[in-house]
Amino acid sequence: MTRRIVYVLLLLMLFTAMAFACLAYMGRVAIPDRYNPFTPLDVLAPPGPLTALKMWRTTHDATLCAAALEGSGLVYRPIAETSGPGGCMLKGVVRITQSESLRFSSPFMATCPLAIGMAFFEHQYLQPAAAELYGERVSRVEHVGSYACRNVNHQQDTALSQHASANAVDLTGFVLADGKRITLDAWNDASRDGAFLRRVHEGACRAFRTTLGPDYNALHKTHFHVDMGSYSICR
Repeated sequence: MTRRIVYVLLLLMLFTAMAFACLAYMGRVAIPDRYNPFTPLDVLAPPGPLTALKMWRTTHDATLCAAALEGSGLVYRPIAETSGPGGCMLKGVVRITQSESLRFSSPFMATCPLAIGMAFFEHQYLQPAAAELYGERVSRVEHVGSYACRNVNHQQDTALSQHASANAVDLTGFVLADGKRITLDAWNDASRDGAFLRRVHEGACRAFRTTLGPDYNALHKTHFHVDMGSYSICR
């Protein structure tokens, strides 16, 4: 008898949760965005208990991603869909020129998920690390590009790189508001610059699906490769 009562109560709780979720999804129940898994990710808001879920949904739903991008602080414009040789394709890509709070060494193309990852990385990890370690903001992010129609590691027998669809970007350095420039030459240094780079790498691992740095291999000695591909890697 007791087991049957418990079973019925569990079913009631399940149906109640499902009904509540449906009402929340339809907007019939008011839930603060921080606790509503169906609203787009707000890259400017402090991370909450549903941030990882919201990041996943936002980067897998074109409508949610576009909504999140509008409030990301990035300055961008859409790029027309194009296809290149070897299966390279630009689809749902924007050209990012700057952020409201920092500049990039040059404009770069990015898929919506990569753009969201970059904005989230800047606000949640990059700027806090600079403020804590230097008492300064990052005013400029240096990179060596995002789009390149090529295979992984430039090898003929490998799959297309995430760069082939502008879903990756290589970060080479950071310039603070006071003009100080920090490059990956300081990666192994027992210095404030080295500590900053390691903090930045850790944050990138949380903001992007793949982050590869100097410890991965010699090809990444001078930059952080970050992308929003299918695999989750932090090296």
